[in-house]
Amino acid sequence: MTRAAGRPAGHSRGRLEGRTAGRRAGRHPGRLRRTLLAGLVAAAVVLPVSAAASPDVPAPPPALLAEQAPLPDRYAANRAGLAEAARMARDAGRTGRAAKLRAMEADGTARFLAFDGRGRGRAVEVFGDLETADRVAVLVPGSDTTLDTYQRFRAGAVALQQRLRAGHPRSAVVAWLGYDTPGTVSATVLTAGRADAAAAELGPFLDRLGRAAAPGARLSLLCHSYGSVVCARTATGPGVGDMALFGSPGTGAGSAAELPTGARVWAGRGGADWIGHVPHVRLGGVGFGTDPVDPAFGARLFAAGPGGHSDYLKPGTPSLDSLTRIVLGNDPEAPHA
Repeated sequence: MTRAAGRPAGHSRGRLEGRTAGRRAGRHPGRLRRTLLAGLVAAAVVLPVSAAASPDVPAPPPALLAEQAPLPDRYAANRAGLAEAARMARDAGRTGRAAKLRAMEADGTARFLAFDGRGRGRAVEVFGDLETADRVAVLVPGSDTTLDTYQRFRAGAVALQQRLRAGHPRSAVVAWLGYDTPGTVSATVLTAGRADAAAAELGPFLDRLGRAAAPGARLSLLCHSYGSVVCARTATGPGVGDMALFGSPGTGAGSAAELPTGARVWAGRGGADWIGHVPHVRLGGVGFGTDPVDPAFGARLFAAGPGGHSDYLKPGTPSLDSLTRIVLGNDPEAPHA
């Protein structure tokens, strides 16, 4: 697939951008101060917020399976681990977590490629028949996605799979909560540390996923919010044909051409998404720079409709229609000027 258009950063360009950034900072000193203040506030609350968001809930270690284990065996082992985690949470008096884990079991029909009930938790769930799918969408979530908020993430995956199946029965969706997401109000959400660690996990996972799906399957990465920072740092092989960034705070890269992928890079933002008001700056490793929907970034833009930050995968939305078309290899409608 072709790489999105863009020009690599060079020495002269760096000097030019430095002078341009300086002039912008001079014209908007209030905006810059607000950005720095936001970082200081986040750093001040990170410890209490993180402690509250990571309950010490007992859970078994994740199932250990050989890479070549058949998918039915993998699903069964992870369902067993999920059921045991729910039992241990209940016995420890963590009734809220226990209830959420029981909901994830989906009456014994859930298909998890991976599950870890410890701490904030990790889970990788399949919707559809992966072995016969030649169109596979991988959803990468943003901040504050944990086992305790998993149903919100799952609902988006289900909505996408329903739309895909209506137009292409041989499709599957993988909800990849395969990393420790940062808290929305935390210092970690302002930097790429969690994203770098996640990208190191996501890249090899995509390679394995391509081998598990139908021969020649086309994979698409759909990356929401901080998940777009993860995807932008993930080296992808030729099996990944498209990468869609939505609700993105930026990627840390100056252009789509700088991303370590040969996939087509897409970007979209809902009209009521608050993240559009976040200053797209990068100072000393804090912030993520160029806005992916800025034409200067070089991504292909898709219509995302009037929705807010959590609305991209809601049924009936223009954003869900656009993302469905991207996964199926059909160009979506461009946003109206």
